Amino acid sequence: MTTAPPGPGPEPTIRTGVDRDLTRIAHVAGNITVASAQPSPSPQDGQTVEGGVPARPTAFQLREELLQLLHAQVKAAAVSAVTGTAGVGKTLLVASYAWACRQAGWPVVAWIDAETPDRIVTGLAGLAHRLGLRYGRDDAVTAADKTREWLSARSAAGQPGLLVFDNAAQVDHITEWCPADGAVRVLLVSRNRAFHDRYPALEVNAFTPEQATGFLIGRTGLDDPAGAEALAHELGFLPLALAQAGAFIARRQPTYPAYRRLLADRRTPAVRDTHPAGTAEAVLLSVTQAEDALPDAGRLLRVLAVLSSAGVPVTVLTGGADPGLGDPPPTDPAAAAATQEALAALVATSLIGRTEDGTAVVMHRLIQRVIRERAIHDGDLSTAIDQAIGLLEAFNGRIPDGVHTWAARGAVETLLEQTDALHALTGEAALLERLLILRIWCGVHLTELADLTRAVSLLKETLAELEETLGADHLHVAASRANLAAAYEAAGDPARAIPLYEAALAGCERILGTDHPHTLNCRSNLACAYESAGNPARAASLLEATLAVNERVLGADHLDTLASRGNLARAYQAAGDPARAILLYEATLADCERALGTDHPHTLTCRANLARAYHAAGDPARAILLYEATLADCERVFGTDHPQTLASRGNLARVYHAAGDPARAASLYETALTEREPDHPHTSASRADEATRNPSPAVPRYETALADWERALGTDHPQTVASRADLARAYESAGHPARAVPLHEDILAERERALGTDHPDTLKSRADLARAYESIGDLAHAVPLYETALAGQERVLGTDHLDTLTSRNNLARASRRAADLAGDLFAAAGIAQAHVAAGDLTRAIPMLEEIAADCERLHGADHPDTLKSRGHLARVYESAGYPARAIPLYEATLADCDRILGADHPITKTVRDNLNKSGK
Repeated sequence: MTTAPPGPGPEPTIRTGVDRDLTRIAHVAGNITVASAQPSPSPQDGQTVEGGVPARPTAFQLREELLQLLHAQVKAAAVSAVTGTAGVGKTLLVASYAWACRQAGWPVVAWIDAETPDRIVTGLAGLAHRLGLRYGRDDAVTAADKTREWLSARSAAGQPGLLVFDNAAQVDHITEWCPADGAVRVLLVSRNRAFHDRYPALEVNAFTPEQATGFLIGRTGLDDPAGAEALAHELGFLPLALAQAGAFIARRQPTYPAYRRLLADRRTPAVRDTHPAGTAEAVLLSVTQAEDALPDAGRLLRVLAVLSSAGVPVTVLTGGADPGLGDPPPTDPAAAAATQEALAALVATSLIGRTEDGTAVVMHRLIQRVIRERAIHDGDLSTAIDQAIGLLEAFNGRIPDGVHTWAARGAVETLLEQTDALHALTGEAALLERLLILRIWCGVHLTELADLTRAVSLLKETLAELEETLGADHLHVAASRANLAAAYEAAGDPARAIPLYEAALAGCERILGTDHPHTLNCRSNLACAYESAGNPARAASLLEATLAVNERVLGADHLDTLASRGNLARAYQAAGDPARAILLYEATLADCERALGTDHPHTLTCRANLARAYHAAGDPARAILLYEATLADCERVFGTDHPQTLASRGNLARVYHAAGDPARAASLYETALTEREPDHPHTSASRADEATRNPSPAVPRYETALADWERALGTDHPQTVASRADLARAYESAGHPARAVPLHEDILAERERALGTDHPDTLKSRADLARAYESIGDLAHAVPLYETALAGQERVLGTDHLDTLTSRNNLARASRRAADLAGDLFAAAGIAQAHVAAGDLTRAIPMLEEIAADCERLHGADHPDTLKSRGHLARVYESAGYPARAIPLYEATLADCDRILGADHPITKTVRDNLNKSGK
């Protein structure tokens, strides 16, 4: 036996027929330049590589024959499967193909974890972000749909791309996400042979004896073919087990027979016989060797064994934050550096690997299972889960809240993925409680990201588990109810939110008492939900009680008290009492300036609320002064591109526009739109606001804003409905009321469904639709709608509310127009009849056509007077020698008469007789 120098040689570079073929395909198809993509360290210019593509492991052995077979299969079919048992090298084979595609310059190479449907959606949504397809308020499913559509379009256009679904569990999880046939290729990596029934498949097996022997000799430097073959045979020629053995021997330098003796000694009750031959023993040998050599190896390996098999970002393990946030320094730089060194050493043992971009480490699922089984045997599994939860708690503490969560979307997805993995393993009550709290945080973050479908689903599941684990009266259960209620409220469903808020409030009162700050906060949230549901009077009553307790318990100058006073002022304004709201806002602002200072964020918010109240009350001059001061302070305190500054700029621009100063409004709108991030949630709002400065050119901008909201939130979300109303008003301002009518009809139908018939927003929509009908001269629809809207507003808002007064004036105007039109019709009909009697049909026909149209506008298409006027017009057409115009009008009118009046009605009989006489 001879000994070669230990350690790996240079990594092989793929230069095969596959590589040349892939290069030719990329060259013929041409490359795509994706301007918004942020390339990984290694991709070429104009290339997007997304997801956890595995890095080449030490002493990687290229399986060129399998790679050629895979390439032939990929060329023949748009979707192919690569299957095999655990540890045979399926993932590295497909990774070899991905590396080749990347080297050949394929424009897109994406690696998606496909273990669950949610992971698939998250991965595709991440690809949408890299491709510049994802808007700020797109939820994950919307973004994933965009990715599929984008890939399908590029595939049909002959642009190559590779999409890998790794660890695909179920066939039906995958099929809907595969792009249409074309140049894009999809590879599925799975242990599930059911994929063979749906797609062409390549079965991957263990190494051949020659491959296994060659690998061991190359990895260890021990030139003993017989000893290597004997060891390989004992390990079942399994690549994963051979990698463990090779790494161990390279580091410790035992002979092959000596290593086999060590394997025999490792057969303990901790090792189950369900693993491939020798695999568990080889893994445990490597684990023990790493624990002996590295102080922190045991902890890291146990933690990685209970976290996601798709990979764990290094920042989770080192105390850093999401790289997308600029990777701020860890809380303990020395400990983070030690962890980085330990991870690098563990990569050398082949117990873990890295992704190509180096941001995450990955432990094979089989290695995870072996380490977990040993932890269970040794009683260490709970410790590992406890340590993993601790890391995630620290990671969650670095995820910003509010509008800043938008910049941390990747961190939220990381937290969700890792808690999903732990959730499948955690049963101990104390650990489960901590984990469920983290999952509540995931739901809160998803709510802030407007990913409301996922937020509601996760929060519902978590609430049910908390109730089962802790009981209905636990404080965490009350908090979970409140968070689920907030998600429903954000989704525009106050009817579901209110009972949850009520239950949460009852729980807080029982557990903490009526005066506890958490209880008071819960009461305020319930009041806001009542206001959203169109019950501002009940909201105001609840907020009055909350304010009284806050003042008594916390004091008049406490931040919560000041916030409560502002909430009450908003409720007064919503209830149609602007004078009372303004008085309270003014007093609150004075207290904020005295207690908190003029530059405190809450003071600036309170000033903006008072300005908004002045504007709503018809006092734009005072509103402008306050908004100008607020904007100047926000720019000085927060900076020009802070969300609060952007909102303040938009508010001031709206008031400028309303006050008749469109030039100043336009300048501010353009500044706001320029400084907002492309994926910021307020960008669509800025685009819509900017459009208001000039109604006619504004229509396309409103149309774009509506399309943005529909893509981001769906057609039924309250923000989408509000954007649709903006577009309808733009159509009316631009002189196109007919285009506004169907929008107003849709808005009214959606608000009746979501909010109920008596919600103030629904009543306002009904009045808006009436105004649109009036604008197109359809008084038959406008007047009844005005009457219904006015009755509802008087009942719900009161007779003196501004909306009520507006509807009353509009109804009076429409009624006068209807009366005037009726009088005009009567006079016009007499003149037209005189022309008919005189035989002057040329002058009679235009007048009768106008009378028929006016009747339809005044009375509606189905009114008897309208039908009678149409029948009369048809008879005059016939008398004037226009049968081609008379007969179709007779037929249509007769059909309507039969349907509306019945066959025996006098008008129906007259029209039928006239049609028969016409010779039809």
